[in-house]
Amino acid sequence: MEPSIFDIELKVLLEAIVLRYHHDFRRYATASLKRRLSQALPRLGCQTLSGLQEKVLREPEVFRQLLSFLTIQVSEMFRDPAFFQALREQVVPILQTYPSLKVWVAGCSTGEEVYSLAIVLREEGLLGRTTIYATDINQEALHKAERGVYELERMAEFSEAYLSAGGRGSLADYYTVAYGAAMFDKTLRKDVVFSDHSLATDGVFAEVQLVSCRNVLIYFDSDLQEQVAALFADSLCRKGFLCLGAKETLRYTRQASAFKELVRHQRIYQKQ
Repeated sequence: MEPSIFDIELKVLLEAIVLRYHHDFRRYATASLKRRLSQALPRLGCQTLSGLQEKVLREPEVFRQLLSFLTIQVSEMFRDPAFFQALREQVVPILQTYPSLKVWVAGCSTGEEVYSLAIVLREEGLLGRTTIYATDINQEALHKAERGVYELERMAEFSEAYLSAGGRGSLADYYTVAYGAAMFDKTLRKDVVFSDHSLATDGVFAEVQLVSCRNVLIYFDSDLQEQVAALFADSLCRKGFLCLGAKETLRYTRQASAFKELVRHQRIYQKQ
């Protein structure tokens, strides 16, 4: 079957983005890319991908706006509370044996996962000896994550998830309310390093004890999933932990034998 005009334009657009901005979306899942680009076209005032390509090449601000469509910015605090409960019960006791810790939150988006992990680590007495690397390719999302300010109306849902995740107090203990928004305690991010990092093109930057990359791999094609799984394996110390999303697995990757399933239903793996 011959490729459609849309498919040809998509391939050319992604190549242009690599050459102009060094962001590589060529191995992202095609169906998801098509859906997001179809949503982006009218919002960016374009009728075709060729028209969008013209704007992207000549107007960096348009690419910045497009990036918000191409990257996933949907996140919640304590998403999947059973995961965080399992983290407390199965992983934290082992992490407590380390004199210092390094944690990598890959694809951190706007930071909800970062603050969730920081709160768990604080309540388990580990935050003071932990460095958290929070990475994403979207600079705008990283800036929001670093500010730690979220819409106040989201706090009720976040608080319920926090308690279901085994929270030891009230989520309100960790934020203050100002100007109709919730601002999380600066001490939660005192040892957080927010940084631009692409899972598609960048390599290992530190040896860590825990990697959290939940609900990111589902947007990659199988080849990129393989590459990223190998990246995580190389980043983790012996007996380190890898946390994936509920619909993600290492089972069909070449890295499967390098890990054991510590908590199968919560997709928590331990490096052999």
